[in-house]
Amino acid sequence: METLITVNVIIADRNYRIKIQPDDEAVLRKTVKIINDKIKEYKQVFAGKDMQDYVAMVLLWLATEQTKSPLPVAEEQTITQSLQQLETLVDGFLNQTQL
Repeated sequence: METLITVNVIIADRNYRIKIQPDDEAVLRKTVKIINDKIKEYKQVFAGKDMQDYVAMVLLWLATEQTKSPLPVAEEQTITQSLQQLETLVDGFLNQTQL
């Protein structure tokens, strides 16, 4: 079992310490960037709102994007990992039979 790492992220000008699997760091950082970029976008379009309003708007946007997706992101990642494992097994089997 992998050891969890601590990652500091800033969302909506607030700092958060999160413990995650090392393999999840890139996905987490990409998600944080998307969230912060969307907050900036909403600040320009809806000037004068409270930061909590912007965070709520981004949350609604993300939830809507997830429901439009054919597969939840977590499920898609699981399927991709399973396919990669199967590919490795098949490649290993083919290499053994060619010897």
